[in-house]
Amino acid sequence: EVSGRERRGRGLALFIYMCLFTSTHSKVCVCVCVCVCVPQVDLWQPNSASLIRHNATVDMHVKLNDTQGLHAHLKQEGIAYNVFISNLQKEIEKQTGYRSARRRRSESHYDYEVYHSLEEIQSWMLEVNRTHPEIVDMFSIGTSYEGRPLYVLQIGKRSRPQKKAMWIDCGVHAREWIGPAFCQWFVKEAINSYQHDSVMRRLMNQLNFYIMPVLNVDGYHYSWTTDRFWRKTRSKNHKYHCRGVDANRNWKVKWCEEGASSHPCDDTYCGPFPESEPEVRAVAKFLRKNKKRFKAYISIHAYAQMLLYPYSYKYAMIPNFGCVESAAQNAVTALYSAYGVRYRYGPASTTLYVSSGSSMDWAYRIGIQYAFAFELRDTGYYGFLLPEALINPTCTETLRAVKAIATGLLKKCQVNRDVFPYI
Repeated sequence: EVSGRERRGRGLALFIYMCLFTSTHSKVCVCVCVCVCVPQVDLWQPNSASLIRHNATVDMHVKLNDTQGLHAHLKQEGIAYNVFISNLQKEIEKQTGYRSARRRRSESHYDYEVYHSLEEIQSWMLEVNRTHPEIVDMFSIGTSYEGRPLYVLQIGKRSRPQKKAMWIDCGVHAREWIGPAFCQWFVKEAINSYQHDSVMRRLMNQLNFYIMPVLNVDGYHYSWTTDRFWRKTRSKNHKYHCRGVDANRNWKVKWCEEGASSHPCDDTYCGPFPESEPEVRAVAKFLRKNKKRFKAYISIHAYAQMLLYPYSYKYAMIPNFGCVESAAQNAVTALYSAYGVRYRYGPASTTLYVSSGSSMDWAYRIGIQYAFAFELRDTGYYGFLLPEALINPTCTETLRAVKAIATGLLKKCQVNRDVFPYI
């Protein structure tokens, strides 16, 4: 993988949609060559050059000074492309500038349709906990590499001590800002609709939701202060100047195998050992301790408009495939009913790409039978810079999908034991 490290300032998001070569081998070689020949290429989708496939699309971000060379190289190789965003810095400032900042105030006037910094999100969590003690409980499960608290909100009616539970985490990858926005949206809707929405009231009465708005707190903070497109954690490596680990390649399930990198400078770096990152270790410890109560695990990511389930690390069918597939189908149908946005769904390995050490596979391995990863809007036009105007519709439709999954947990699904591997 060749990733640009200077990502601030103006640049181009380029979308390669066709390669004019007949051989699969030559196509892949050409695409990798493009990445190598332009030192400041930052791959957005897929996030590693090794994942570029024949006839697949590639989204990338390039520094302004490097665009002329890239244009020439693409033209020379007969590769067609579109420029989606010609000035990234302008788009970044729309989300972090004065216009947005002035709308971030107390919880009672909290604007859920703008992106919020880590400090604002944590202050909001404290306020929600203070103002809704009957259904909200806030606690910390540990501290990050840089010493920040790892806060979780428990949402649900205090009816009995051992209720079924669902875990939702957001902000695993720092630059995916729509994730934390959704986690806050979910909490807001759960609280505000409890009295008048019979579905939400039933869910809150019978389930506890554990919401972690920002798992990768250090990386998310860094994406606000220094590098908008930072992905990893912020832990230091003693042998390299590169910092951070991919928090979705650091889990103890087929760790550092296909789809993960062992090089500390890569965006998909798996870390020196499983659960090396305190953020990952804290969540894993909490879920292991309470795994009997957790019936579903959901991790919110962006972007691709997909709903994924295990396995990520291999081409094989999970034992309860029928139940999980049905839950995924119901979820994307509910999502579609809001605005007609289509999501693909299926096993992560075949629907997206193979990756090892993911939180979803790990959650499934420890016995949480419904494990999902959402890839929210969009499919590449804005990528990680999804405009604030799209927070409302994205969160509204995703809420419907999550409620559909949660509702399914209250019903029994017969597992078909006569399963078979597939490719």
